[in-house]
Amino acid sequence: MPFLRTHPSPSSSLSLAAVALLTVVLTAQPVHARLQESQIDVPVEVVDGYGKRIAQPIRVTVWSDDANPTPAPVMLLAHGRSAQPEKRAGLGRARLSKESAFFVRRGFIVAVPTRVGYGVSGGEDIENSGPCQSKRYSPGYAAAAQQTLQVLQVVRQRPDAAKDKAVVMGQSYGGATAIAVGALQPAGVQAVINFAGGGGGNPETQPGRPCAPQQLEQMFARYGATLRIPSLWVYTENDLYMGATHPREWFAAFRAAGGTGEFIQFPPHGEDGHLVFSRAPQLWQPRVADFLDRNGFPAPAPSARAPAAQLQPEKTAPPQDNGED
Repeated sequence: MPFLRTHPSPSSSLSLAAVALLTVVLTAQPVHARLQESQIDVPVEVVDGYGKRIAQPIRVTVWSDDANPTPAPVMLLAHGRSAQPEKRAGLGRARLSKESAFFVRRGFIVAVPTRVGYGVSGGEDIENSGPCQSKRYSPGYAAAAQQTLQVLQVVRQRPDAAKDKAVVMGQSYGGATAIAVGALQPAGVQAVINFAGGGGGNPETQPGRPCAPQQLEQMFARYGATLRIPSLWVYTENDLYMGATHPREWFAAFRAAGGTGEFIQFPPHGEDGHLVFSRAPQLWQPRVADFLDRNGFPAPAPSARAPAAQLQPEKTAPPQDNGED
């Protein structure tokens, strides 16, 4: 399906000394490059929807490949959200290893934060947007965006990381977070990718009918008023969380407000198109690769890198989006 194309920081000063670094090197065959998985604890400070300031460390998984050219661009990859507290707590450490591997092969250092209120990071649920009939979406996305930018600041201090080339991408709640980040016009972020972004969906109780979609439309319009870097919006027609028509309406409002972006909506895929990001990489990877190529992030030439090592299987539970609120 063709896409539509349109043409026209809240972070504290952090140092690597404040970051606890736990490096895990994955085993590779001798003829391969060494694929590395690291964990860092990044101190973040955010404000919730009630004005309360919260400061705590969060765990971040970092993927890299020492065969890639340096300094390497950085990708921040944001996970989704479950409405069920037990699933948020049971997330463990967000890794998104298979999805991250694609971007590492394209030359990125990939950072996957486990945000405040999830898994090993723990803490309060600062992304709670309230009951379905009275949603307040913006504060949660603002808090997620603050964390994203603070993590980016720390990852950029790696000697192999570019200080001025980055992409922010997210899936579901993380997808809307990527647009929220872009609206802040952070220095050195050249593009954002929103994969099935939004909130308030529940495929079991209200398939395709997220809570307060008009509020999300207004929120995306506000983001469009200030977002001027390239953005890619990727959805699927049978998304049981966001539906088929709401994402188009959100993007139209974003574009009408001045936002720069491209919109892709795939035909129905599987039982729930919301899961395409994790279950159908062959569907989205060519489109995302094209977007990156056109916006200054080409993959390294084959001669510039050795074959990557194989990723180890997931050791922690992937993010759950069942009953997103």
